[in-house]
Amino acid sequence: MDVYLDKIITLTTLYGLRVLSALAIFVIGRIVVSILVKGLEKFMKKTGMEETLWKFASNLARIFLLTVVIIAALGSLGIETTSLVAIIGAAGLAVGFALKDSLSNFSSGVMLIIFRPFKVGDFVEAGGTMGGIVEINIFNTILKTGDNKKVIVPNSRIMGANITNFSANETRRVDLVFGIGYNDDLKKAKETLNKLVEEDERILKEPAPVVAVSELADSSVNFIVRPWVKSADYWAVYWDMTERVKLTFDQEGITIPFPQQDVHIHTVEK
Repeated sequence: MDVYLDKIITLTTLYGLRVLSALAIFVIGRIVVSILVKGLEKFMKKTGMEETLWKFASNLARIFLLTVVIIAALGSLGIETTSLVAIIGAAGLAVGFALKDSLSNFSSGVMLIIFRPFKVGDFVEAGGTMGGIVEINIFNTILKTGDNKKVIVPNSRIMGANITNFSANETRRVDLVFGIGYNDDLKKAKETLNKLVEEDERILKEPAPVVAVSELADSSVNFIVRPWVKSADYWAVYWDMTERVKLTFDQEGITIPFPQQDVHIHTVEK
């Protein structure tokens, strides 16, 4: 009986110490992990990192460190952790292959947040979609089109193609082309276009606008009109200038040629 009691006491002492050691490792490990993660978050905030990215990075670091703590605690209990680590690695590899598209979107999202080719509020053409940026997430970007449609674009598609940011610069150049007839007064037409450009207060003085003859086309003499405006005024100036040129040309008797055909009918006598 004493022998059994000695064995029970020995086993209880041995495994009790192991359990206490594992609990101590787990509790202290969690405290250390919390301190390290908070320190990492403070560092990332000071560097000006995007909130979405530093939150995701801190959660990823927390999960990794807690996994290390749990493996260390299990090791103190006498459990063989080598095979456990191998199983976790194999499972991670399998999950990685299964979620390769999501991981591609994730890595593209990280690059978008780090390099910042656009920000919320910018008007862009990206991933085959044109619209305003509403939200930039880790896996996708949300845009709102001009007709108020919500479009969710995977980040891998955005990073895998050209990105045109129409809001990146404060100013843009409006490119317009107007044609007049060959019988019209070229100098009068040029003076009219220059006057219309000068009268619009939204058009910037610097860089100077350009009004010039660009082409002697098949049925018209073409002018290019290239004023510079603030990016926010681009479409308003584009539409207003097009309308005003047509109305003013009509008043001044300057024609704008359009495609037409003359049909000649010949009667053949029998």
